[in-house]
Amino acid sequence: MSLLSSLGFGMMRLPLKKGQSTSADLTNFDYKQLNQMVDEFLAAGYTYFDTSFVYHNGQSEAATRRAVVERHPRNSFTVATKFPTFNLVPEEKIEQVFQSQLSNLGVEYIDYYLLHNIQTVYYDGYDGNGGIVKETNLFEHAKNWKETGKIRHLGISFHSSAKLLDRVLAEHPEIEFVQIALNPIDWDSELVQAEPCYDVIRKHGRKIIIMEAVKGGGLAKLPTEAEKILKSVHPDWSIASWSLRFCLGFEGVITVLSGMSTLEQMRDNIKTATNVSGKVAVLTDEERKALAQAMSIYRESAPIKQSEINNYKGLLYHGVPVTAILQAYSICQLQPNPGFSDDNNYLKNAIAEAAHVDFKQGLEKQKVVTADGKDITEMVEKAVAWLTEHSF
Repeated sequence: MSLLSSLGFGMMRLPLKKGQSTSADLTNFDYKQLNQMVDEFLAAGYTYFDTSFVYHNGQSEAATRRAVVERHPRNSFTVATKFPTFNLVPEEKIEQVFQSQLSNLGVEYIDYYLLHNIQTVYYDGYDGNGGIVKETNLFEHAKNWKETGKIRHLGISFHSSAKLLDRVLAEHPEIEFVQIALNPIDWDSELVQAEPCYDVIRKHGRKIIIMEAVKGGGLAKLPTEAEKILKSVHPDWSIASWSLRFCLGFEGVITVLSGMSTLEQMRDNIKTATNVSGKVAVLTDEERKALAQAMSIYRESAPIKQSEINNYKGLLYHGVPVTAILQAYSICQLQPNPGFSDDNNYLKNAIAEAAHVDFKQGLEKQKVVTADGKDITEMVEKAVAWLTEHSF
């Protein structure tokens, strides 16, 4: 077995100056702390920095330039960024956006370039006949950037079903890697589908980048009972490090991204990644059992407990399993920022794939009744309404 236990620096939740936490302040970076984080990250032997055209109100690429590119030799780091597929950029402006990214980053080439957020709606459209990706020939542009040396490796970030991913990889052999949400909760999430997506990528022989390793910080703090279980096994491990260790144990992974906001988080992640580097078994059987117990408690702490959700297996709402809808809604409520959880991005694609419907245009009324006659329509519609409001 070969493992590449590597840590990536996600430039999505960068440190801000004290008191600067609202969306309007997301560009007031604490460069003193950020620069130190970058320096310690590189000194520890890690090199991968992941940014995007849209992170931090569109200023993350520039912050990456200032903290990384302008302060370190080009051959000492690897930079990744993404084309904003969801901005619905018309084809005549695609080249302009890409050139602006090179300028923002201050580089002549990008090591890892991703088409950001490939999903059912953007790939197939709501009617299944083609979305913005196909309409603008986006993959053709990306292949040209690679052929001309402006990008070294081409990939996608993905937020949809394993079924769609299988087709996308079959239709686009130029895709070298796929970035997916993967962590101990998303691994068996019905909507995020981390396990089947991972299996599809491996089947096609492509590489993987793991994002949301600690689920946007949502797995850094667990219910007291869950934390007690983990601390009883390893009192010296941080709670967040359990999820990171889980992710570092997969084959075919280029890097595991963590959006680190403080120097303390950086140091804890470096400690974790360095300690497991080169180990064949990142988590022992005992540790996996403890983590599974903790995640079960975590799911039971949600507004709708997983044990209750299990009672609704087989029920559908506009072609989507009711269990998937309720599970996604409930897990979102446990996140530090529920409205920005990765789960929010999946229901619109599931409904588009199953029923070719845009849920933002409103869904026809569908009653949801269990086999024993319990009407749970109101609960399902509440979850759908919330996920609709917070989709992006």
